[in-house]
Amino acid sequence: MPTVSTLANMAAEIEASKYFVREIEKNDGCVLRMKQCYIGDVGCVVWDAAIVLSKYLETKQFYDPSAGANVWCGRTVVELGAGTGVVGLMAATLGAQVMVTDLEDLQSLLDANIQENKSLIKSGSISAKVLKWGEDVSELLPPPHYILMADCIYYEQSIGPLVETLKQLSGPETSIICCYEQRTEGINPEVEGKFFELLQQNFRCEKIPSDKQDPEFSSPDIHILHIRRKD
Repeated sequence: MPTVSTLANMAAEIEASKYFVREIEKNDGCVLRMKQCYIGDVGCVVWDAAIVLSKYLETKQFYDPSAGANVWCGRTVVELGAGTGVVGLMAATLGAQVMVTDLEDLQSLLDANIQENKSLIKSGSISAKVLKWGEDVSELLPPPHYILMADCIYYEQSIGPLVETLKQLSGPETSIICCYEQRTEGINPEVEGKFFELLQQNFRCEKIPSDKQDPEFSSPDIHILHIRRKD
């Protein structure tokens, strides 16, 4: 009969076999260790847009320890379509009070990454919640200071519900930061066009130039937008 320690080791090996890790170094030298799944849907890996957005949160316009500036400290943040949770985790390590959201089947991955990186979170906080776009957001209200979303514009059927969630979740003071990779193949341009057509009915968008982004983690085909409700 296997011993308790043997069973524990077997369980750990099985757990480890489900994941591979991507490391994202923060500006202070600490490293986010993000577990990704070998098997699963698009939310199971860290996409480039999520890295670009994560590093954008560390730029001096938001976070400049030498000047004593930290926009994130104490701010409430909701991440939509969080996937691995890297964007929300970055915000939490910078002092934000974060709720990462995604579908039910991604909650175990979100929880695993929160546990993996909890030692890096000092003054901030992070937890995960199930949210399907277009459905009730009352548990996430009042409106957060920030809504973050990376690479959420890809499924045609989800565009309408995503915009509806943004309308329900945001308030007059909410700043939405959206990062997405522009894709030119297949139906992608049509999906992006539909998203912005719906979005601009209630929101105004400002594209962030590359010189305002992280100098290393940026790309011509990855765009960052600041989005706010129209008056």
